[in-house]
Amino acid sequence: MSAPRIVIAGGGLAGGLLAWRLAERRPEAEVLLLEAGPAVGGNHTWCVHDADLGAAEKAWLAPFVVHRWSGQAVRFPGRERRLGSGYAAITSDRFRALVEARLAGRVRTGVCAVDLTPTSVRLEDGSLLHADAVVDARGPRATPHLALGFQKFLGRELQLDAPHGLTDPVIMDATVPQEDGYRFVYLLPFGRDRLLVEDTRYADGPGFDAGALRRGVDAYVRGRGWRVQRVFREETGVLPITLSGDVAAHWDDLRGVPTVGLAAGLFHPTTGYSLPDAVRAADLVAGLPDLAAGPLFSALRGHAERIFAERRLFRWLNRMLFLAGPADQRWRVMQRFYGLPEPLIERFYAARLTPADKLRVLAGKPPVPLMPAIAAIAAGDLHLRAAR
Repeated sequence: MSAPRIVIAGGGLAGGLLAWRLAERRPEAEVLLLEAGPAVGGNHTWCVHDADLGAAEKAWLAPFVVHRWSGQAVRFPGRERRLGSGYAAITSDRFRALVEARLAGRVRTGVCAVDLTPTSVRLEDGSLLHADAVVDARGPRATPHLALGFQKFLGRELQLDAPHGLTDPVIMDATVPQEDGYRFVYLLPFGRDRLLVEDTRYADGPGFDAGALRRGVDAYVRGRGWRVQRVFREETGVLPITLSGDVAAHWDDLRGVPTVGLAAGLFHPTTGYSLPDAVRAADLVAGLPDLAAGPLFSALRGHAERIFAERRLFRWLNRMLFLAGPADQRWRVMQRFYGLPEPLIERFYAARLTPADKLRVLAGKPPVPLMPAIAAIAAGDLHLRAAR
């Protein structure tokens, strides 16, 4: 029996981790990774909460992790809190080095895949590649079957002229002026005088104003009394936040092409974090007895539809966040959430809420007007309204 040939279109997080895991667990497979950009992994920082992954998942992901912290903090106008939950970060540089070394000659960059079928890839130059299975890992794209909000961010990794005084990441500092929806600043301390400062907005539309976000970062840095010696790099992103959708119709539109990552709906509906789902999808694929396109598509589709159904509550909360009150008051939803017990918060980020957790999240007086909150939760057909 010949070795299965797998072509993965997209060398970002989901595609790169899948290629790595296949090379690790299925060395008989011939894996080719295609990336349209100049380098695998792009220019990103991916993070994960300690409780998001199981022990086996953490073990194989461990080589990718460049920074770990023992806790994290949040700040709101009416609440500051430190959580004892661990946190870890992966950088594009480490990711790229590991993936390229493991695949050794089976990575092609600067190659744009323009048309995919379950067993072929047509490249921008007109050439055609054939495989037993083609996996689409090229990132999110417009779809009429999902109604989305957006998490937009711009981060700058800085060298300061003195220690910043942070020991833990600040996941959300929402004490900043509220603009373009729910706004907060995210801080990752990479060293005593080096950190990533990221201006983030939970906004209704995907329009991206890099200048405004950059000014937000710079104003925050000045406000903390920090002085910048050097800007190492800048990263940007727009992540989908799911409000409602028909995941079966979305997968129907994929035309039988196995898909991973954001385009597959494999991300946390509220935070946009995609690393845990990328890890699980890579494990799922690498463990399949048959790597042909049909079984691969069926397995990924079934996986995506199951977790979409399991995460219904998160879409309710997202609609409350985006629809139930004035945009400049959205922070109140998150401030209330961070008053809940720490184990529940950990399970929320891991997308593994228990029935009791769900009741606790929804119990009590909502932090937004009651009737709009009820209407927002009930508005489960937003994707249908947008398609009319």
